[in-house]
Amino acid sequence: MKNLVYGALGALISSVPVMAADLVIEEPAPLLSGESVYNWSGFHIGIGGGRGLVNHDLSTPILGGLGLDGIGGEGIFGQASAGYDFVFSNGVVLGAEVSGRYGNIETSLDVAGIPFLLPGGFNADVTAEYGFDIIGRLGYSVTPNTLAYVLGGYSWQRFELTSSVPGLATNWNSGGYVLGVGTETAIKDKWTWKNEYRYSNYDSQSFFGGGLTVDPTTHTFHTSINYRFNGGPSARTVPAMNHDWTGFKVGAAFGGGGLVHDVGILGGFIDFNGLGAQGVLGDINIGYDREFGGRFVGGIVLAARISNIETELSTPIGSLNVEAQYGFDAMARLGMKFGGRTLAYVIGGYTWQHFDISTSPASIIAYDWGANGFTVGSGMEVAFSDRITGYAEYRYSHYEEEDFFGGSLLTVTPSSHTVRVGAKYNF
Repeated sequence: MKNLVYGALGALISSVPVMAADLVIEEPAPLLSGESVYNWSGFHIGIGGGRGLVNHDLSTPILGGLGLDGIGGEGIFGQASAGYDFVFSNGVVLGAEVSGRYGNIETSLDVAGIPFLLPGGFNADVTAEYGFDIIGRLGYSVTPNTLAYVLGGYSWQRFELTSSVPGLATNWNSGGYVLGVGTETAIKDKWTWKNEYRYSNYDSQSFFGGGLTVDPTTHTFHTSINYRFNGGPSARTVPAMNHDWTGFKVGAAFGGGGLVHDVGILGGFIDFNGLGAQGVLGDINIGYDREFGGRFVGGIVLAARISNIETELSTPIGSLNVEAQYGFDAMARLGMKFGGRTLAYVIGGYTWQHFDISTSPASIIAYDWGANGFTVGSGMEVAFSDRITGYAEYRYSHYEEEDFFGGSLLTVTPSSHTVRVGAKYNF
């Protein structure tokens, strides 16, 4: 995972397209023989937020070395940013940005009260509270009003442990690197809408004199509205195109992300959120879209996927794995066109996932189950030609509870955050 940058984009909050709609108050101008490419040069500021997860990889030298990848948590955050971009004569965009965030992405453990022994119960939380990124980005205008880019740089994060036990609290700061991808679309004059996926890997933190080491990573999905001081048409033009979104299509995508298992023990006496997992995925999809109302597109999507998003407990004699292996989705989507080549959309519907528990080398434990659930998300799709489009998409999926022994002795409720980037062929 640490050497893999996989795709993304995440538009997390379905209200953002509504905000964009409020800003675009004019009908799009008729497309001419040449379209002006948006001017990305200059200073910009932005405000927004997002959603994501944290995965703490734990290791210890006890008993020859134990490891758990990982302890997971999820939550939301708010963000503000400022930066500067420069456009070269060939259309390549190079920029730098500073962003700060504050949120509640956390892992939590709750234990109900025990009379006389623990009357008030017990609670502990590890929260990725606030931090900042200093990044550079390199991009290109894939349509006249949409910029696609990669990013990378330095990330800093404040982690905090709190609990209901007096004295059992600590905090620490970790620096690390951040990598990601994103898109930015002009919605009106100097206003743009930006969506990003960021993978951050932070320095190890040791506890108990080196008896426990924690390696945090985060998968976060950012969306923001930005004001560009020099925004507007530029002198550079490209051939005009007004893509027809109506029709049947097939596609394929590659991506990845993470998963958090909310674990309940003894009917909720202990609630742990949760066990973390991360990995990659691939999917194939078919669908149908139809334009309506001049600016809008509605459609259906059927998709099948295979993945290796997993939690691993490693010991000197073997390992135990909980893996999300394969699944499918049946979803509807609703989008709004920006110019002749860009579609921003929200998506949601039914999802099914197969999970597998296995041990290595010997199959001491073998258990698998299928889980129903729902998926919501959003994305951006751009037309490269009359037949070929490319897209990037964020999805949040929540699955039903699995009761392992009956009577709620041990239950697991999974949820996932994934991103994918792919292409479609329109018939």
